[in-house]
Amino acid sequence: VFPSLAQAQASVANEVYQELGQPSIFLFCPTEYCSSLCSPSPSLSCYLQTIGQELLPGIGVIWTGPKVVSQELSAVLLEEVEAVLRRRPLIWDNLYANDYDCRRVFLGPYMGRAPGLMSRLHGLLLNPNCELQANFIPIHTLGTWFRSELGSCAHPDHAGMEAVAALGDSQGVQDRSYSPEEALELALRDWVAEINQQALEPGR
Repeated sequence: VFPSLAQAQASVANEVYQELGQPSIFLFCPTEYCSSLCSPSPSLSCYLQTIGQELLPGIGVIWTGPKVVSQELSAVLLEEVEAVLRRRPLIWDNLYANDYDCRRVFLGPYMGRAPGLMSRLHGLLLNPNCELQANFIPIHTLGTWFRSELGSCAHPDHAGMEAVAALGDSQGVQDRSYSPEEALELALRDWVAEINQQALEPGR
């Protein structure tokens, strides 16, 4: 029926999106969801070009970065992806994901993401460790990173930014750039306080 996989996927996604009344949040994960899966590159991928052309503009597209698990995200790469998809990507961040190797647990600070990245994004989802308790530092430092990004975001009218800005203002957004080391120190301090509090609870 369809001349390509991309056209088939876009057609089905568009129909579902319209049938649901075009909800404000509707996400599509492409088959080529990172640079390493694109042939020969994101900007030259026939698949992504078709997705960008055919997918309705209200549908968000998920992207993981250069790789499935990306150690770094740059503004240059996101600009390339935005151009071919004709919309800002939504990052599905696998930095802490350990479902592919549960012998490893990632406890370091959120890092490797270029300053000012939020203005290039439709949104960001964090894929955490499988172990719930191991995600205190990842989520805490992500929050610190995000608050630092609010001050430098070049698009205050970005979808959802108004509500989050109010949260950021109440927590004291800092104008200076994000420091992974300082974020880790803050997270460790709060994590120890949380552990001590839980230890005092009855039945612990």
